[in-house]
Amino acid sequence: MTADTLTLTPAAQERADRLDAAGAAWKERISADARNAQLTYKVTSTGKGAVATQVVAGKHRFLVDEPAALAGDDIAASPVEYALGALLSCQVVVYRLYAQALGIVVDQISVEAEADLDVRRLFGLDNRVRAGFGDIRLVVSVTGPEELQRYEQLKDAVDEHCPVFDLFTNPTPVSTTIRKA
Repeated sequence: MTADTLTLTPAAQERADRLDAAGAAWKERISADARNAQLTYKVTSTGKGAVATQVVAGKHRFLVDEPAALAGDDIAASPVEYALGALLSCQVVVYRLYAQALGIVVDQISVEAEADLDVRRLFGLDNRVRAGFGDIRLVVSVTGPEELQRYEQLKDAVDEHCPVFDLFTNPTPVSTTIRKA
């Protein structure tokens, strides 16, 4: 059973139409000039309170903090929680995108993450341990009429194409410049 043989709910049809339109628009832009595929994101931040940070990403503003045990006021999610949230939200987007592209019906999708972080490096107690996550475990739950094999095919496509999954699974060059304001 595929998307071609089902009648989609109005919400699912609207999602399918939006995904198709976005994909077609990007293909047209990139076909006209490959440089159109390059995006640059700019995000700024300012320290607030004990260790909180006010982040501005385009027209969006959000607060990042730490729990009290890490010197924070616990008024917002921590940086590593936002990182996991970025991974999960990117997974949902790419699952939807590739389900549409591959004709795989996904009625509902949710993704859970559990990750282990050893704080010894953070506090300068042991430089042999990694500063970031030592292990991340994702559980993707999908509902729909497809066989498990089709959803596994979808998972493989998502793992290959998800930008934030790529950030977590491959080294990314980062350069830092410090300036006195």
